Amino acid sequence: METKEQYILRVKDLHVKVKTKEGLSTLVQDINFGVKKGRVTGLVGESGSGKTVTSMSILQLFDQNKMDVQGSITLNGRELSRLKNKEMREIRGKDIAFIMQNPMNAFTPVFTIGHQFVETIKSHTPLKKKQAKALAIDMMESVNLPNPDKLLKNYPFQLSGGMLQRVMIAMAACLQPSIIIADEPTTALDLHNQLLVLRLLNKIRSQYGTSILLISHDLGVIAEMADDVIVMKQGRIVESANVFDLFDHPKHEYTKKLLRIRPTLHPKQQPMLDLAKA
Repeated sequence: METKEQYILRVKDLHVKVKTKEGLSTLVQDINFGVKKGRVTGLVGESGSGKTVTSMSILQLFDQNKMDVQGSITLNGRELSRLKNKEMREIRGKDIAFIMQNPMNAFTPVFTIGHQFVETIKSHTPLKKKQAKALAIDMMESVNLPNPDKLLKNYPFQLSGGMLQRVMIAMAACLQPSIIIADEPTTALDLHNQLLVLRLLNKIRSQYGTSILLISHDLGVIAEMADDVIVMKQGRIVESANVFDLFDHPKHEYTKKLLRIRPTLHPKQQPMLDLAKA
C-alpha cells in the first residue's frame, strides 16, 4: 500500500471557485492526485478542462479576493495552502519551479536575461553576483544554449521562442527544485524545439531526480514523457493510470476520444527518438 511519504506533491480534495456578481462558479472540483519523486506525471485534457487552474492552485498564484480555493496541497509533507505570501515566494522557484506555455511572458522585457537569471538565483541562495552568474552560464550550457556569456547580455525580445524556453528551463533547474510544473511547455514551439524541450526536461529529471508535473492537451507529448497520467474533463479527473495502462487500456470514453485524435511528435520519415540520449 502506498504511503504519503512516497509523494513529493500531494493534492487532496481540491475545489476552486471563482467569485462573480452572481455568486461562486466552480472551476475544478474533487481533485486528488500525487506526484512521486523522479517521476513525470502528465495532466492532460482539452482547453478549459481545469489543468492550468489546478497548477495555479498548487503555486498559490490566485488572488484570494477573486477566487475561493479549498483543499490540501502538500509539498514534501508541508502544507502550502496556509502559508503566507512571503513564505510561498520563497518556495516558488526554489522548491517548485514553473515553466510557462509562452516563454515571453516569463521575462520582464526591460531587463536583460542575465539580470533576471542572476537575481532569481540570488533571491534563493547566499551566492554573490559573480557566483550566480557562473551558475547561470553553467546551466545555460547544460541546455545547449550557444555563447551563454553573450546571451546573458541580451533582452528577451532578442531571443527566439525556442531559446527563451531553454533559458526558462535552465532557470527552473538551476536550484534543483523538488518539482517542476511545466504548463504546455511545447505548444508555442516548432517540432524541432518541441523535441529539444522534452529531451531537456527528461535530462533534468534523470540528472537531479526532479519530479515533473507536465500539463498538456496533447497526448503525443504525454506519451513521450509521462510515467503516470491524469485525465481531466470539465474541472474533474475522469481517469488516472500508469501511462502504459492508459494508452493500452483506456477506460473512460473521454480518454478514448483523446487517444483517437492525438497527434504524434514523430513524422513518419523520422525514427523514434531516445530521450535518454539528451
